Amino acid sequence: MKILLLSDTHSHIDDFILKYVKQADEVWHAGDIGDLKVTDQIAALKPLRAVWGNIDDDKARMQFPEHNRFICEGMDIWITHIGGYPGRYNQRVRPEIYENTPDVFICGHSHILKVIHDKKINCLHMNPGAIGMHGFHKKRTMLRFEINAGKMSNLEVIEKDR
Repeated sequence: MKILLLSDTHSHIDDFILKYVKQADEVWHAGDIGDLKVTDQIAALKPLRAVWGNIDDDKARMQFPEHNRFICEGMDIWITHIGGYPGRYNQRVRPEIYENTPDVFICGHSHILKVIHDKKINCLHMNPGAIGMHGFHKKRTMLRFEINAGKMSNLEVIEKDR
């Protein structure tokens, strides 16, 4: 399963993003969608799993959950927008992440690309950074990877100057 992971589009969608969407089997969006035209265009091309973020309106919050937890190719995946990172998990997710640890914990919000193995709980934390144009980031970033039979491989950072 080839996954494209993105976040913080803030209503921005372009041919650069769509090129990678077309190459994926599934697209995962970790919130701050902005205009639903973003997720509509992605979903028209590939299966989409998404969550709403703090900038998203009622329409997005009705269409997508705050937390999306699912099994993909034998891996327990949890996506939310504001999640923190190892050692500094957000108080809203902290009890659950320690009591019912997923294999992969994905969030957005910070606009900072991070991939960290949390050794304390044996969980891979992923934040794809921000692929939209709004925010302080200098590079627009996404992640892509494969999941096969409970293993992640071929992790790649996709970046573009603003």
